[in-house]
Amino acid sequence: MMVKVVMYCTEVCPYCVRAEQLLARKGVTEIEKIRVDLQPGLREAMMEKTGRRTVPQIYIGEHHVGGYDDMAALDRAGKLDQLLAG
Repeated sequence: MMVKVVMYCTEVCPYCVRAEQLLARKGVTEIEKIRVDLQPGLREAMMEKTGRRTVPQIYIGEHHVGGYDDMAALDRAGKLDQLLAG
């Protein structure tokens, strides 16, 4: 059982797509997507929570991973699987 993955994203975001693809390769079948392009208030909430304004912003469980580049770096370091496993 993998931990919950939440991703703040927009519809047209190549890094969001890459993040989804990486997570799919890791066996993640469900991602709760929060579309900040549909409701500006959600972007404000994301910025308050993460301190960042770019998407994607990814949470694995309670851990704020950051964006796609941050998650890819965790994967290269061999730490992403551990986070996903909880």
